[in-house]
Amino acid sequence: MDNKKNILIVAVGVLLLVVGFFCLAQGPAENPVSLTVAPLILVFAYIVVVPLGILWGSKKKKGE
Repeated sequence: MDNKKNILIVAVGVLLLVVGFFCLAQGPAENPVSLTVAPLILVFAYIVVVPLGILWGSKKKKGE
């Protein structure tokens, strides 16, 4: 059950990375989306979501 959660969280992280890089590639350099929104999405995905998906539920239960 936890393995499915991990895969789902990592998949959401990868989706956020794709959206972030897509926003980064938009328009001229002065575009507010490519200057502020894209870096925020990328940092959130790289620092929070992907590590959370990797580390979620990594503690073994006593019976295992």
